[in-house]
Amino acid sequence: MEKKQGIRSDKLNPLPSWNNNDVKSAIINFVENATEEGNSNFIPESDRIACFDNDGTLWAEQPMYFQLIYAIDFIKKEAHKHPEWSKQEPFKSILQNDLEQALKGGNRALMEIIMASHAGISTAEFDKSVKNWLESRKHPKYNKPYNQLIYQPMIELLDYLRSHQFKCFIVSGGGVDFIRNFSEETYNIPKHQVIGSSLKVVYEIDSLGMPVLIKKAEINHIDDGLGKPVGVHQYIGKKPVFSAGNSDGDYELLAYTKSSKNENGFAIIIHHTDAEREFAYDRESHIGKLKRAMDDAPEKGWYLVDMAKDWNIIFEFNF
Repeated sequence: MEKKQGIRSDKLNPLPSWNNNDVKSAIINFVENATEEGNSNFIPESDRIACFDNDGTLWAEQPMYFQLIYAIDFIKKEAHKHPEWSKQEPFKSILQNDLEQALKGGNRALMEIIMASHAGISTAEFDKSVKNWLESRKHPKYNKPYNQLIYQPMIELLDYLRSHQFKCFIVSGGGVDFIRNFSEETYNIPKHQVIGSSLKVVYEIDSLGMPVLIKKAEINHIDDGLGKPVGVHQYIGKKPVFSAGNSDGDYELLAYTKSSKNENGFAIIIHHTDAEREFAYDRESHIGKLKRAMDDAPEKGWYLVDMAKDWNIIFEFNF
């Protein structure tokens, strides 16, 4: 994505889209202390692991998770191949554009939607489907492709950390294969540094005698809540020293990052407070609910990022 000639980042102003508030100062102080040899809070380069949630932390997540929108679009597109869907929930309600009714089945309905749109095809076919969707679909509020709904302040934060030899990972409740289709181009985070929820994948030989990987309708790992620290351990093997999230689904990741008052660790929570430029939601939201993590943040030493007060722009196209 081409950078606009707007606010520029440099050594004197490393986070230009962040207002000069306490959170920005705290981030800079943490990084400076962590990278200054001889400082009591110095962190060796090999241990500078930073983990970021994706939905609501690196890009927007309203009016619903973008991966869910992809799944719904897929079901509508493929409905002609599945006449049984016209009588079977949650597909029946999706085809009738009654999303509220479709999702009344809770997590079970959500998983049925994801399974129908993600399983039974090869990983290559899935990647092609996601890329085509990202190129053709636009957000209803902004009329922009979904992979442009990324937070400019967070892109600057990723760049700032990397410039100080932090290795940045995505640790998301979203699907790992879905995110890997845009992580490198959008965030400069390579595919192998993405951890997410996943379906089981099996190795098969296709009709041409070529090896393929097929996505199955079976859960492999749910990378949300308790699953986030587990995913970090299994795929990174090191505890993060910096983490960022925006909802109660990130609580355990934040706690894992800063699990001791005497241990050097830094955690931030993106609080969606800007209804004009983005969306305002927290405790009662159906997406990105933020209640427990917000209440416990002061005691835990986690920083709340107030989007309305702490960010002078939200998206790159605001320049």
